[in-house]
Amino acid sequence: MEYEGFTTFGAVVNDAVITVTFDYPPVNVQGLPMLADLNQLAQKLEADSTVKVVVFESAHPEIFVCHADTNFLKDMSAKAVSREAVKLLDLQVVLERISKLPQATIAKVEGFARGGGHEFALACDMRFAARGKAKFMQMEVGMGILPCGGGASRMARQVGLGRVLEIVLAARDFDADEAEAYGTINRALDADEIDPFVDQLAKRIALWPSASINATKQAVYESIDVPINEALRAEAYWLYQATSQTPALTRFKWADEQGAQFELANQKIWPDMLVSIQDVNDD
Repeated sequence: MEYEGFTTFGAVVNDAVITVTFDYPPVNVQGLPMLADLNQLAQKLEADSTVKVVVFESAHPEIFVCHADTNFLKDMSAKAVSREAVKLLDLQVVLERISKLPQATIAKVEGFARGGGHEFALACDMRFAARGKAKFMQMEVGMGILPCGGGASRMARQVGLGRVLEIVLAARDFDADEAEAYGTINRALDADEIDPFVDQLAKRIALWPSASINATKQAVYESIDVPINEALRAEAYWLYQATSQTPALTRFKWADEQGAQFELANQKIWPDMLVSIQDVNDD
């Protein structure tokens, strides 16, 4: 699969990890060109099982993705419409497509990520931010609207109602440590730590079967807003999707025949042993 021809970012594949670097001067604005590129990228990734992890970063030293282009909304109708007549915005559609990718997605934020830029990061599976560099914000309420790229909806699922309302209604910058405390990012890391941490995490995830990564993602997302009995049925469903497409059963058989799970020595080295059994595959 070729990942070329994008105008707002570059994409480089290294083994099973693709690094997407936003580079759209002057400030990485999230306009129609970027959405078109992201849509094209998603189309390619959805058909590429050789790529297992996507890392999004920026070439700009101070900006991840600044915010959505105001051209998106300036020509909107000033008249209210009925709920039945509402259609999803292009920004919502593209970011939802990014969130549903079969790959694990990681946002590595080392600059401003406001408005749609923050919403893009929220659409990724994981977010890591550099102390002293990352700044987040949802400014929409101050403009007279509300977050309309899934920001409020996704944050409400991650951090709870009171916290998301504080973030959105305050419409102020918050840094990496605040974001970690809020729960909008996974971790805040020192600027010299974020690159090796994300690189190591991405490479480790990329060791696992692509179908297992996708099944895990879909089960987790599907379970967010349903009763526990439905969530458990979703887990069971995606379990069978994984076992039908990965060497899981071969590995379980190997572990049973070798008695590996009953050895204390193996229990002490389980994280490393998990890597070593990636060589146990179907014949």
